Amino acid sequence: MLPALTPPPSHAVLAATVWPPEVPLLDRLEGLLCELIGQVLPALGVAARHRGRPPILPALLLWSGLVVCVLRRATAQRDLWRLLAGTGLWHFPAIPVSDDAIYKRLAQDGPALLEGLFDVITALLLARLSPHADTTLAPFATAVLAIDETTLDPVARRLPALRGLPPTDAQRLPGKLAGVFDVRCQLWQRLQHLPDAHQNEKAAARALVADLPAGSLLLFDLGYFAFPWFDELTDAGQGWISRLRDKTSYEVLHVCYADGETLDALVWLGTHRADRAKHAVRLVQFRRGAVLHRYLTNVRDPRLLPMDHVAQLYARRWDIEMAVDLVKTELGLHLLWSAKRPVVLAQVWAVLLIAQVLQALRVLIAAEAGVEPFAVSMPLLVRYLPQYAARHHDPLAAFLADARRLGFIRPSRRIAIVTPDIPATALSPPPADLVLIRTPRYARRRCVRTTN
Repeated sequence: MLPALTPPPSHAVLAATVWPPEVPLLDRLEGLLCELIGQVLPALGVAARHRGRPPILPALLLWSGLVVCVLRRATAQRDLWRLLAGTGLWHFPAIPVSDDAIYKRLAQDGPALLEGLFDVITALLLARLSPHADTTLAPFATAVLAIDETTLDPVARRLPALRGLPPTDAQRLPGKLAGVFDVRCQLWQRLQHLPDAHQNEKAAARALVADLPAGSLLLFDLGYFAFPWFDELTDAGQGWISRLRDKTSYEVLHVCYADGETLDALVWLGTHRADRAKHAVRLVQFRRGAVLHRYLTNVRDPRLLPMDHVAQLYARRWDIEMAVDLVKTELGLHLLWSAKRPVVLAQVWAVLLIAQVLQALRVLIAAEAGVEPFAVSMPLLVRYLPQYAARHHDPLAAFLADARRLGFIRPSRRIAIVTPDIPATALSPPPADLVLIRTPRYARRRCVRTTN
């Protein structure tokens, strides 16, 4: 892990650098990133690790140039060389270096600095967006977080050792990203690169959530379904919501509400002696059309977390999928510049930096317009905001002025899950002496190989 980084002394740095209307938008983004890179370099010891004559290409220019190239939708490492050695970056003069020198520096230095910069920007953005956080669902939770993993796209077969290898070969897969996404603020809270693209999701999950705020509510899919994982989260004081995996055995302890296929009940997971969970959990079930929705949660009080909130929150797990789509599709992460892992990861973190800023812009535009963030089209924001930046003195104001007329802001297309209306008076509370903890037994199952 990276050493702890100290953010700039005031969150006003972000507001002053990114949002003033007198500076074009792309210049604001580039200026913010350049300033923060300069702040992070000493914290990571980059400036101190070179002895003797200073390098011809300063680290500030190398990493600022990389991020700017991603922001400007460059398609190859050579574009970075052309920027630094040809036109020059901002007010800095062109640096007389070869393209091979830049390639070697990227491969040598790796992604550590950009990963640290991602942490700094994330801290600033979370503070900036906290007044706009949506707390209508699960207001009791300190945070609502979705966790998931995404496999990075195969690298191009540019190196001789990679020629002839299929896309699924481990040598062509640069790994995957495990992430925690803040549903309320619509930002990545943390991301971790996993070198093994075939590693089981559960292997990295514990470290991913180890120091999250107590009382958080975690949303995850069936890839994380495991009795030990459920019990560990409950013991750690974390809430969670998951779907019920088919053919999972359970025993009903207490029925809070039942009407046909609609059920809200406390259950034991696992009826077999060899595989049973420690903590009783809540099963929520209802049918809509041909689909029987079934969810599990360790928030056992239906008055604290009603059935409709359970369904809506689990649907918000899709937020992390949309964030991944922004990174891969809209920002071009599927177009990797290199086959060398350090260079690939540097590009990955540069893309993630841009994605964080765009996610924040979307939330702020939505707040200004008085709509939910999903009413602001992210593909159109990515496509048209740079054009407004080139034509208008205050691009955000101009974008907002045209947003509804041109469809940048439109009714959200997210599917709303309708649940049965259950009045609080119809709920039957469990008896005070109901036993909710037992001795667990976890069956040993073979999983996909993991990396130590």
